[in-house]
Amino acid sequence: MKTTNGQGNFALPEVRLSDVTPGPVLALLALFAIGLALLLGGCASQKLLSTTQQNNPTTQVQAINLRSEDFQAGGIAFITPSSATGQEEDKQALALSFTEILQKIRPDLRIVPLPQTLSAINRLGLTSQYRQMFEDYRLAGIFDREALQKVAQATGTRYLAQLKLGAFRQESKSRFGMLGLRVLETKTSTIRLFLQIWDSQDGSVAWEGAQESTLSHESLAEEYVSMKSIVQESARDLVAHLPSSACCSDKTARTGPVEGLQGADPSTSSGQAKLNGNGK
Repeated sequence: MKTTNGQGNFALPEVRLSDVTPGPVLALLALFAIGLALLLGGCASQKLLSTTQQNNPTTQVQAINLRSEDFQAGGIAFITPSSATGQEEDKQALALSFTEILQKIRPDLRIVPLPQTLSAINRLGLTSQYRQMFEDYRLAGIFDREALQKVAQATGTRYLAQLKLGAFRQESKSRFGMLGLRVLETKTSTIRLFLQIWDSQDGSVAWEGAQESTLSHESLAEEYVSMKSIVQESARDLVAHLPSSACCSDKTARTGPVEGLQGADPSTSSGQAKLNGNGK
């Protein structure tokens, strides 16, 4: 009903809050808020991750002259990885994640991680030669044989592994949203990884493999697919292609300190004893 003031003009009716009742829209908003709070719980997010994770790898390998018996006897040391421009800070994380998987899958191998390799090189005063070795590789794509042999002697191994990070990308795409809120997103990481294994005895490439992988899952949270996750997925696939003997799964990992292994020759019984940690 319209009302007027004393001057004959129309005035708005008085509305009290007690006269207003919640409508269907308010009820839907309340239900949505409750449901969203439940969905954002940790259990729901973890369950969604485990049921929607997908990995699409593409792998190429070339086994040149790496034999399983030589691989087990000689051992392998990781040298500094190379990377595409803008990914230089990821080198150590790349080597750490890859080495962790290799140690778990191949406990029969004598594995020298990157930090121990660098420590052995610095301890013996080979830093300048090591840096020059990589400078030559950057220009010509090849490691000097004498430099490889010095690194191998410092680590007590025959084979040297170099990782190359060709590309790494993280993405997030909204799949479902409501009222301006992103409820469900697709988290994706893509990596292009390359592994070369060099034989220090003759300076040749004994084995190489390339792997390109895309790892994705649906998520209710803001986290991304971590670099560690996708590197380790790629590592599992590449390591599965390395030559191995039937008895490798029955042995334990040997990843002790490098100190004391200098000059060990894996082709001799005394050198093998040093590689196994039994040398005096």
